[in-house]
This record gives sequence, C-alpha cells and structure tokens, in this order.
Amino acid sequence: MRREDFPALASGAAYFDGPGGTQVPSAVIDAMARYLRGANANTHGAFATSEATDAMILAARQAVSDLLGAEGGHCVAFGANMTTLCYMLAFALGRGLAPGDEVVACEVNHEANIAPWEALGCCRVVPLHDMTVHADDLHLTPKTRVVAVTWASNATGAVADVAAICRAAHDVGAVAVVDAVHYVPHFPVHVQAIGCDFLLTSAYKWFGPHVGAVYGKPAAWEALDPYRLQPQGDVAPEKFETGTLNHEGLAGVIAAVDWIASLSPAGAPRRVRLRGAMQAIAAHEEALADQLRSGLADLAVRTFTPPAPHTPTVSFLPNRRTPAEVAAALGRRGCHVWDGDFFATRCVRALGTESLVRVGFAPYNTAEEVDRLLEALAEIL
Repeated sequence: MRREDFPALASGAAYFDGPGGTQVPSAVIDAMARYLRGANANTHGAFATSEATDAMILAARQAVSDLLGAEGGHCVAFGANMTTLCYMLAFALGRGLAPGDEVVACEVNHEANIAPWEALGCCRVVPLHDMTVHADDLHLTPKTRVVAVTWASNATGAVADVAAICRAAHDVGAVAVVDAVHYVPHFPVHVQAIGCDFLLTSAYKWFGPHVGAVYGKPAAWEALDPYRLQPQGDVAPEKFETGTLNHEGLAGVIAAVDWIASLSPAGAPRRVRLRGAMQAIAAHEEALADQLRSGLADLAVRTFTPPAPHTPTVSFLPNRRTPAEVAAALGRRGCHVWDGDFFATRCVRALGTESLVRVGFAPYNTAEEVDRLLEALAEIL
C-alpha cells in the first residue's frame, strides 16, 4: 500500500513496531514543515498567520471527526497524548462522584485506562476473561458512574464488543469511556454507532504525529466540568484543552487523515473514503497476521491468539529464550518488534508472564517481510 510514501522504509528495516507507533508518510512531514514555515502563530489574532492557525485547528477537528464517524468537529478535543487526556477526563468526571459511587475498569486495559481511574479512589478492576472483557463480566450496579473499557488490547489484539458494554453502562446511568488507541489504526470506526460518551485515540498510531485526541458526545461534553483556566470559558471542546495546542502536530493530523482517505478512489466525501480505506487496510493486515500465525505454529513459541475478531497484532512467548533476547536478535537482523508488557501490565500478568514478544502490522508491511521475520525467528530459536 504505497510504500514509496514512507521515507523510513528506505532504511531496509521491516517495521513490525506499529502498535507502538507507525511510520509517517511524506505528506505528513511536509504538512508540518509547511505550517511552521508559513503559518506559525498563536490563535485568535487579527492577522493572517493567526487566522490561518484558527482555520487549521477547525480543519483538524473535522478531519478526526470524519475518521471516527462523529457528529462534527465540535466533538473533538486535542491534547498531548491519550494518557494525559484520560487523566484529565478522569479528574473531570471525578468531580461529580459521591461516596459509594464506583468506576469500573478492566484488567485487559492499557494502564493509561486504569491508573487515572484508580486515582479517584473508587475504581473496581474487572479480571481478564477469555483475553478480553464482556458486558456480562462487568457486574454493573446503579452506583456505577463510569465504565472505562479498551476496545482492542495492544498486548494481544483482542477486540471487545464495546457497543454492548456502552449499552450496559447506559442501562445503569454510567458514562462509557472507550480507549480506542489500538483499534482505530486497523478498522473503520463509527462512534455514534457504538454509543460511547467519550473515545480516545492517538494520531501517531495512524501515521500522524504525537498528538492525542478525544471524542465526546455533545451531551457528554455539555455535562463535563473539567479543570480549566478562567479565560477558557465553558464551551466544548476548547474547555477541555489546556494551554496552546501542538499546532504543527495538528497540521500533520489533517495530512494523516487525508493520506488514509487517499487509499480510496477520489470523488466520494472524505468520511466515505476513509471507511473504504480502513476496510482495505483491515483486509491487508489480517492476511499478514494469518501468515505469521501459521508460521509460528512450526516454531518453539507459545502464541496468545484471542477469539475473533482481533487486530493484526501477534504476541508470543519463546520457549527457550527471553522476549528481550528475541527482540534484540531480531533488531540486529533489521526486524523491528517490541518486547515487554507494552503498558498493558495487568493484562500481560493475567496471561501468566511479565513480558511478551509483539509483532504488529501496518499497511506498509508485506508478505515478503513476514517471510523474512519467520526465517530470522527460526535461526534465533
């Protein structure tokens, strides 16, 4: 899928580290440089570069809205990263909690979707079941005020039925918060269809710069009372954004969304093209993941494959080498993979280990690279 668009691929390395952050197309790099060269200014000024920045921020909100299937750009706020945004969201929602109220998180979650809720002092963590979490596992009550769930595990690729979980949360009057950082890069998303109140994502997982974004349902934004500076006012999404945003990063966000859309034929609205592009990405990546899983069956490893559906993320435990040893040996052979718990610490421990080797796919990966990885693994193991 247009490997020539990614300058990093010229190194010859096989980048299987996508779950930690994808490579970036030239269009994104150029957009960020172009903003810094010709439009760099702070917001709400009565001069051209400031006005251009104001327009660019609105365009970035709309781009992410199109990617997520949101009601509009007014539903999208930006921040440093998903972790920071989740802490801000937790503290804001925590202002409305009363004694006896609870927040429910899940052991499958990335730590960034557990620790912020535990900081409120009333978080119950649901144990891992079948590598994921189901609505029936949550045991929600009328005292449940927030349900924090991860759509797709960045450790195993397990995908939860978040629509069912959101319905269960709303049935008891709770707010549904979805961490979609590992899901958005791989599948079409329609936040209105799943019914979440808030959803978090990170642009650097889908070919963009290091920018975090949070979608909020209009009614959820209206009800939210975040900590903010007095001059910010009380209008969403700006009321959730602290200080000056990463403007050059937002220019890159627009370019990243447009690059994804460019994988579909021109002519249709961007939101329609994004859906078609993400469907093509999903099919391409899953074929590579199936190829890898098949090859791993002949090697001395224990794989962790959740029930379908799952993302194109393949994690395994070597039988006679440590994950760190295997990842380092692969790195020396030009195959970039991750080892560790990937900040899904409790999820990985629930699988009976402290560390895994993780291989993740992106649209620029190829079947030839998978063969190369399997050959390297056969030598190492």
